[in-house]
Amino acid sequence: MIQRRKTRPVRVGKVVVGGDAPITVQSMTKTDTRDVRATRDQIWALEAAGCDIVRVAVPVREAAEKLGEIKSRIRIPLVADIHFNYKLALIALQQGVDGLRLNPGNIGERWCVEEVVKLAAERKIPIRIGVNAGSLEKDLLKKYNGPTAEGMVESALRHIHILEDLNYPEIKISLKASDPLMMIEAYRMLAGKVDYPLHLGVTEAGTPGIGTIKSAVGIGTLLAEGIGDTIRVSLSADPVEEVRVGLEILKALGLRKHGMTFVACPSCGRADVDLIALAKKVEERMAPYANKDIHIAVMGCEVNGPGEARAAELGVAGGKGIGLIFKKGEVIRKVPEVQIVDALMEEVEKLVAEKEATTAASPD
Repeated sequence: MIQRRKTRPVRVGKVVVGGDAPITVQSMTKTDTRDVRATRDQIWALEAAGCDIVRVAVPVREAAEKLGEIKSRIRIPLVADIHFNYKLALIALQQGVDGLRLNPGNIGERWCVEEVVKLAAERKIPIRIGVNAGSLEKDLLKKYNGPTAEGMVESALRHIHILEDLNYPEIKISLKASDPLMMIEAYRMLAGKVDYPLHLGVTEAGTPGIGTIKSAVGIGTLLAEGIGDTIRVSLSADPVEEVRVGLEILKALGLRKHGMTFVACPSCGRADVDLIALAKKVEERMAPYANKDIHIAVMGCEVNGPGEARAAELGVAGGKGIGLIFKKGEVIRKVPEVQIVDALMEEVEKLVAEKEATTAASPD
């Protein structure tokens, strides 16, 4: 059982981050925020995938002025990502965003920060201080001879102290680096110094292949140590993939129970079917059920498969020219190989309908 670090909770719209609240999964749109329809559509796709909080880039005034319209068309909390320009933060707050991502030391003179904090305090809107190894202050780069975990923590504390001096505790913090080891070290160091909730991420992780691995190592290591209250997997891909990977990291650690669990054997010389292709087809067909509580297994051996995947609610095991459909380890159908995926999906639809009927019939 993972013992989570104690943090003070903050509220991002209807979602609580920190304290005893579940660890949330975030993503960021990759559209031009000025394009309301495109941004809305991407957020809808993210929500359908299981995203809890979404962030949008706000580089110019025109983008900031569209935030209210975007927020009115979505259901998950909206965070504005702002750099350098305090006026954009004020507009974002006036537009009704649920959170800000900005560094108070980078948006102008102290009075600029005071203006933002004053308006944020009226609405109790949290501010995420986002430190990035690639954009550390010049004096810290000189002091530590380049980007380091120590420099990242010192940068974070600078920004934190600005908000603390203004008596504003609605803070989240991130310490992101493209190097998982640097990121892990930085979060460990800061976790012992403050009790604010931490937003975990390996920045610029890369394409889904390598980026997933780096993110799982960095984020997963910290979560296993009880550090982290909300996460974002940064990938050079559709943001829906970021959410999918983030959820899988949480489920692998037992920190998220909701949603589909998909397992597949790695295949070997005993397999009589193209297990890799079969698993890929099943995973693709199961995409619409990603948020359903269902456990699916794809096995390559008709002898051991059902038994090895007994924990699965439904699954398939391939044989020579045939496929066995099993439910909780018991074979319920035998079909020709070409019908395996369709037969499995028929059983999935039945199971989902049964679960939904049971839920609907249950008293509140």
